[in-house]
Amino acid sequence: MMEYMSLLLFLAVCGVLLLGYPVAYSLAGTAIFFAGIGMLTGHFEAAYLHALPSRLYGIVTNQTLIAVPLFVFMGVVLEKSKVAENLLNAMTQLFGQYRGGLAISVILVGALLAASTGIVGATVVTMGLLSLPTMLKQGYAPSFACGSICATGTLGQIIPPSIALVLLGDVLSSAYQKAQLDMGIFSPESVSVGDLFVGALVPGLILVSLYLFYVVGVTWLQPHKVPKVAPAKSSISFGALAAALFPPLLLILLVLGAILGGFATPTEAAGVGAAGALILALIQKQLSFDKLKDVMMSTTKVTSMVFLILIGASIFSLVFRGYGGEELIEQVFSGLPGGAFSAILLVMVVIFILGFILDFIEITFVVVPLVAPVLLAMGIDPIWLGIMIAVNLQTSFLTPPFGFALFYLRGVAPKSIKTAEIYKGVIPFIGIQILLLVAMAIWPNLVTWLPETLYG
Repeated sequence: MMEYMSLLLFLAVCGVLLLGYPVAYSLAGTAIFFAGIGMLTGHFEAAYLHALPSRLYGIVTNQTLIAVPLFVFMGVVLEKSKVAENLLNAMTQLFGQYRGGLAISVILVGALLAASTGIVGATVVTMGLLSLPTMLKQGYAPSFACGSICATGTLGQIIPPSIALVLLGDVLSSAYQKAQLDMGIFSPESVSVGDLFVGALVPGLILVSLYLFYVVGVTWLQPHKVPKVAPAKSSISFGALAAALFPPLLLILLVLGAILGGFATPTEAAGVGAAGALILALIQKQLSFDKLKDVMMSTTKVTSMVFLILIGASIFSLVFRGYGGEELIEQVFSGLPGGAFSAILLVMVVIFILGFILDFIEITFVVVPLVAPVLLAMGIDPIWLGIMIAVNLQTSFLTPPFGFALFYLRGVAPKSIKTAEIYKGVIPFIGIQILLLVAMAIWPNLVTWLPETLYG
């Protein structure tokens, strides 16, 4: 019975989370409870908990994780400085005279916001408030409009600079080094957040392109879902379009260019992005003292949540390892027919299912550290694995009935929109994301080509 205590611990944590208790306290509290049972029965070594102080010190001194509050700050500033509103207005005027033009505008603006903010909830809510009423007023089918907004909002999960990729990169770096040490490689190579950013660029662009192809296809094959013509044709001058597009594009190029060119680490680039967003808001006169106070409060809340979950996850992983959880996972994976392929498939299915009940932060901190070392020891490329996990989590954000993006949009959508219509609208986009996952599995070079080209 005691050899399966690690599995019971994992199931207990999922059960406590389903009861609605805070994630960080659920992880830490359940783990300590199980550790106490183990120490009383003599099946758990208290020495594992002695490593906790050094673990926590390592978290608070981790240079990579400094990028999290900086990217959050950058995203919140851009959210409150009407960058999204200006972009959407400009794109609507540019494409509004074409059939389905507003849907195309939503996807393009959502992609730019994803590259600017990296926060899924903020993008879905912002686009829902700004574009959904207009799309419904123009005659778009509610399901098509809601699906476009939800899917576009989740692009922040995969398009860099993404907070999800920052956290994944840090976890995979540790897992990759551990896997190499377990294999007897005592001068291990490393994988960085910047590597994941580069690896995500091509899949992110492919995903945006597939979304656009789908919208264009709907206008041809299902014209009843989009208005015949825009209510009023409008044009936009080059100057007005440049004024709306240039500032966020410049900020994106500064952040990503610094990382891709090797001029700055992701943490340093995040500092540039945060400062640039602040300057942009000041130039546009969209940053009062009260707004700055709201930005600081939002950044503090999100950052505190991330680090508290990370601390809870560290306690959980220590107890899980103390009960031999890693050995159990290794036995399960090694016993699967099909080797690495079956192991990857199993992990992807588990992560997809867990995405219904856990946020990407919990999955990144709890599940990935447990399975990644075993998978990487099988010879799987760490960058490819990280992007596969990111796209998988992005898909789970959309999947009914528990997809987080669906809840975000439901909270801001008009009451006339039925929840079933939101669910119906996202199904084609889920299919597109699964198609991308299959394509990356068949052609790993979609992920690995650019990092290999840039960094060898």
